[in-house]
Amino acid sequence: MTDLLLRSLSPSGVLTITMNRPEVLNSLNRPLIEAMIDAFTEASASDEVRCVILTGAGRGFCAGADLMGGGWPREEGWSPGQTTAYAMEHGFNPLIRALTGCAKPVITAINGMAAGGGVGLALAGDLVIAAESAKFRLVFGPQLGIIPDVGASWLVPNLIGRARANGLGLLGDNLEAKTAKDWGMIWDCVADDALAGHVDALANRMADSAVAGLKAVSRAHDQALISSLDEQLDYELKQQAYYCDQPEFAEGVRAFSEKRKPNFRDLPRRRKP
Repeated sequence: MTDLLLRSLSPSGVLTITMNRPEVLNSLNRPLIEAMIDAFTEASASDEVRCVILTGAGRGFCAGADLMGGGWPREEGWSPGQTTAYAMEHGFNPLIRALTGCAKPVITAINGMAAGGGVGLALAGDLVIAAESAKFRLVFGPQLGIIPDVGASWLVPNLIGRARANGLGLLGDNLEAKTAKDWGMIWDCVADDALAGHVDALANRMADSAVAGLKAVSRAHDQALISSLDEQLDYELKQQAYYCDQPEFAEGVRAFSEKRKPNFRDLPRRRKP
């Protein structure tokens, strides 16, 4: 049986995770979700991993939930809603939490269609890069009469605003990668044949950087979306009090004074908060 999830760790510490169900556009069933949760949990704890790339095999990134073969348990008497709630509680929501909670920066490389829950999965990355032919489609309301999930109902309006989110969610039209970039929903889109190389270069650049600090930047921006300015100032104070005591900050200051590039790879272990 083909591996549902492929993992490859480069010598520089870049872990590439590839969803490998191309025959169903990498739709998310229980075994794939559980494998991804394990992969992100292990990457978070590994000293060898410094950056993670998530992408899909074949012509699509992810078509969302596998509605035909999800593999979730269904107790006698459970309604479809109860079955879905179980899958969300034990699968989809833990997946997004594992991805966003990963201690290493995560780049999502959108190689093709991201539909339904695949949109939430795509946008949960710290940096989102799409191929020019990639598309995003919120099919929940128009096709199924349900709301966006896998984090999409939070990510999309926070990234592009309510009006555009409603346009996508109520109409279910495809959003081209270039428009997604212009709207600020993703960071960049590149030629299809350049996607892998471009993402690898960015991942290696981040792997050479202060990895924990990069992740802290992304988390600070997420915090800002649910905070007042006054609350965010307090958050900044607490975070700086911690990170300025870490080896990365000391190395960055030394490198600045010595007019050289910082070496963040050969530092002592960071102390825990």
